[in-house]
Amino acid sequence: MKNNSTPIASPKGVEDTESRNLQQATIYRILLAVSFVHLFNDSIQAVIPAIFPILKENMLLSFAQVGWISFALNMTSSVIQPVIGYAADRKPRPILLPLGMCCTFAGVMLLAYAGNYTLVLISVMLIGVGSATFHPEGMRVAHMAAGLRKGLSQSIFQVGGNAGQSLGPMLTKWIFIPFGQMGALSFTIVAAAGVAVQTYVARWYRDMLKDGYTFRKKSSVRKIDPARSKSILNATIILVFLVFVRSWYGASIGSYYAFYLMDNYKMSLDNAQVYIFMYLAAGAVGTFFGGPLADRFGRRNLILMSMVGTVPFALVLPFVNQFWAGVLLLIGGFVLLSSFSVTVIYAQMLYPGNIGTISGLITGLAFGLGGIGSLVIGNLIDYIGITKVFVACGFLPLLGLLALLLPDDDKLEEWAAD
Repeated sequence: MKNNSTPIASPKGVEDTESRNLQQATIYRILLAVSFVHLFNDSIQAVIPAIFPILKENMLLSFAQVGWISFALNMTSSVIQPVIGYAADRKPRPILLPLGMCCTFAGVMLLAYAGNYTLVLISVMLIGVGSATFHPEGMRVAHMAAGLRKGLSQSIFQVGGNAGQSLGPMLTKWIFIPFGQMGALSFTIVAAAGVAVQTYVARWYRDMLKDGYTFRKKSSVRKIDPARSKSILNATIILVFLVFVRSWYGASIGSYYAFYLMDNYKMSLDNAQVYIFMYLAAGAVGTFFGGPLADRFGRRNLILMSMVGTVPFALVLPFVNQFWAGVLLLIGGFVLLSSFSVTVIYAQMLYPGNIGTISGLITGLAFGLGGIGSLVIGNLIDYIGITKVFVACGFLPLLGLLALLLPDDDKLEEWAAD
């Protein structure tokens, strides 16, 4: 009879074992699902810069007004992200995944019928709120489904988003030039598909939480040495600034380089969009390979190389012919965005147990600051001309030298392990 009592002492151990197994398994179907939704979400966001030439012509907008549209999208989608991420770290909310895509659906619908500048701003803000809701929880799902393969999971998740962004120029060529502003209506189908997939992912997310999955270890509440806390804060500031600079330069290409090609090479709008697609598609490929390259050369080193390595191509770009412009965009896009997923992983290692908050900070707030850059660039183009602005933007990646001030990988792993 005494033997019957032995299992009573083991539920805690069994529960701990099951929890560890839940956190070690890599769930590829969920990783792929959330990556596809990332593609859906960011392809819809790419609709906004893709429609800039149409809106500029139809509503007789200045470059500064175009910059305000980009600013409204980026600030809405970014400033909210750390807040949602912080709340999700305290209490996960799987329902936010489909709800975010519902908000995006409403924004796209309004954009198709927006008859004035104010309605355009409201529509892009709705799309921004949907994106802000998706990203922190989406990254938490990717982290949850990764098991022990965190780097791979970020590459899979982020390549979906960058692939979606790369579609923007081709959307202009295939949809907005033939159909005009009403072409945005077709993206309600994409948003509806995103709602369906997010509902499936949210159910899995909810079930994992019920089965005992946790993001936060008990040891993560330890008291951190004040000197280390200061070092982590300094590293965070540098990392956010580097992402800001990268986003600022990316905004100059994604939002305005088509106008540069049309102005300097007398290129048609649809042909100019092919060049932007080449840059963004190369960036998506660079994002995928960034994780393995960081494993080989180190996370900090890759962040440094991706920024500084872009400088020669960025400086020469305004002075070459059309053929070499395409070559430089391919190489520059690959090199610059190879650090995209690596910066997220680096930040998550600075703050283990706060996946939603730090992911929202890096991909949200830092991109919002990039939106400010887009606004500044638009105003500068109106005042000094597009050629001078692109020559000046070529120097931006030089600020990547600040990556030398980041803690090296050994120090980062030491902090994450403690």
